[in-house]
Amino acid sequence: MPPLTCCVDAAAAAAASDSTAAWSPADSSRLYRVEGWGAPYFTVNSNGNISVRPHGAQTLAHQEIDLLKVVKKASGPETSDGLELGLGLPLVVRFPDVLKNRLESLQSSFDSAIESQKYNSHYQGVYPVKCNQDKFVVEDIVKFGSGFKFGLEAGSKPELLLAMSSLCSGSPDALLVCNGFKDVEFVSLALVAKKLHLNTVIVLEQEEELDIVIEVSKKLGVRPVIGARAKLRTKHSGHFGSTSGEKGKFGLTTSQLLRVVKKLRDYEMLDCLRMLHFHIGSQIPSTNLLADAVDEAAQIYCELVRLGAHMGVIDVGGGLGIDYDGSKSSDSKNSVAYTLQDYASAVVRSVRSVCDSRGVKHPIICSESGRAIVSHHSILVFEAVSNSTSSCNSPEISSLDFEEQLKDDALANYRNLSAAAAKNDYESCLNYAEQLKERRVEQLNYAEQLKERCVKQFKKGSLGMEEMAAVDARCELMFKEIGFPEPVSTYHVNLSIFTSIPDFWGIDQLFPIIPIHRLTESPKKEAILSDLTCDSDGKIDKFIGGKSSLRLHELGEGGGKGNGGYYLGMFLGGAYEEALGGVHNLFGRPSVVRVSQSDGPQSFAVMDDAVPGASCGDVLRAMNHNPEVMLKTLKARSDEFVGISSELASSFNKMPYLVVDNAASSSPSSCNGNNNTHG
Repeated sequence: MPPLTCCVDAAAAAAASDSTAAWSPADSSRLYRVEGWGAPYFTVNSNGNISVRPHGAQTLAHQEIDLLKVVKKASGPETSDGLELGLGLPLVVRFPDVLKNRLESLQSSFDSAIESQKYNSHYQGVYPVKCNQDKFVVEDIVKFGSGFKFGLEAGSKPELLLAMSSLCSGSPDALLVCNGFKDVEFVSLALVAKKLHLNTVIVLEQEEELDIVIEVSKKLGVRPVIGARAKLRTKHSGHFGSTSGEKGKFGLTTSQLLRVVKKLRDYEMLDCLRMLHFHIGSQIPSTNLLADAVDEAAQIYCELVRLGAHMGVIDVGGGLGIDYDGSKSSDSKNSVAYTLQDYASAVVRSVRSVCDSRGVKHPIICSESGRAIVSHHSILVFEAVSNSTSSCNSPEISSLDFEEQLKDDALANYRNLSAAAAKNDYESCLNYAEQLKERRVEQLNYAEQLKERCVKQFKKGSLGMEEMAAVDARCELMFKEIGFPEPVSTYHVNLSIFTSIPDFWGIDQLFPIIPIHRLTESPKKEAILSDLTCDSDGKIDKFIGGKSSLRLHELGEGGGKGNGGYYLGMFLGGAYEEALGGVHNLFGRPSVVRVSQSDGPQSFAVMDDAVPGASCGDVLRAMNHNPEVMLKTLKARSDEFVGISSELASSFNKMPYLVVDNAASSSPSSCNGNNNTHG
């Protein structure tokens, strides 16, 4: 007599007319919501791999880049001809073409809104380098944006130095916006930037910063261009809105703005006040909230004009969100309910409406849309190295043994169900299955009580491990026969969440995580991800779509160990993650490779500036250890052992992550993973 689960599965399969069709890439795309969060840059190709569309919607079919091929080229054993680079995983893959398309799309959205609404000025954005300070990212943005005067924003002294150096190669009209708290050194550096003919604006975050600007500008003989950050009353809820509103961390109140205007007038410097800046938080969920904030800011802008300031720029700050979960919903903290064009149109409409009503000349519109610019261009690729469940395979309990445990009414339903399945009477089959499940609650209670009693006996020493394993197996079979879903598996991944996905751990930020290949196969396992760190927080157990597990493929079936590895990708992580990541457990930064679209046979070219991941020596130096001294100390003890010294020396130069032998079994970590957080 077949197990209950087989009968129910057969009935469900027959009830769905298309369930016998082969799993397709389109099925995977729907399952993982790829079109929702990935369009127009990511898709599932006919081979079942993720393809990158480097030019967005304008990408031609032959220009699509197979991400698996990129990973194989980057991580394969290094060859003299450069066909494979030998980089260790995890691996960050950057696509500068996507970055360029994001910049151009943002600019064209504002250009379109300005033209359609007959706005009498222009848009001129800046990139806040805090989102990703990587040298090549910043340099690419300056290069790609020079044609439309795209600038940079800095919030610290090193960021300001970075921005100054980078903008020397950009448009002379590009803005250099100086935000953040400032001291004499910061202001002096910003004024030096102005001396170097960079279009520098010093934005006042605190009222007392004005005294520093006045004093240092007189000392250096530089007439400053000043902006003021307004502390708006408009705010949005959620984590990213916590720095907005009247009690926000940054900005000047209405009273403080009036005192700034008075002091500038007293020093005959009111003409230096040129920009109004505001920011109500990242990931603004809707254009309605955005319009409210811009309306308020535009009124303040017009008031400053009325008071005699020579205003020219309104900086709407950051907040242009992206859709991490594909829901396109303002109710989700991981999504937004608008497009780039919607955002640009809302900003232009609000500024134009307020300025027209006040008879004020239309200002240049600036935004600091870092997250929206860089998130899509970077993909984190990592490998699943093993998986585990609570499944107990021994001892087995026969179906007959199980049948003998049923009470009379349940036994009758069980036999009726099996007979209906044998006759392909699926409607009756489903009815009997439902009745049987209702009567099996007693069995569930029995199983729980059995386990509880046996655990108590095991703790007293009256049961051995073999008996406990037998109890677990019997209870698990009972759960399966009742129709309980399979236990969620744990996939151990060659990654540190604290290093590479810190926002998940810190603020519960969700990112799309999916297999980058095998998408012509139906994934059968529900899983969570566990990283290499000896920390109980080193796991991902929340996924987009409100899921507490992720559907994955079995390792070793068409991929995984013995078949070339099982690769997962985290998408939309190009902003903040790399800068925020730490070295918990001394796992360092991943390898990085940049890939451009080309007309070659593989449609891509790996650029020459690949960066290997941080070595053990690198992360030790980050914590003030000296690998050379450490090696010398160890060598003093190893001279009597042949070959140990060279092995020790090479260990300092290797990445801390696992070297996975896909042809053999491997342990996920030397730690048991049961430590308390930071324990």
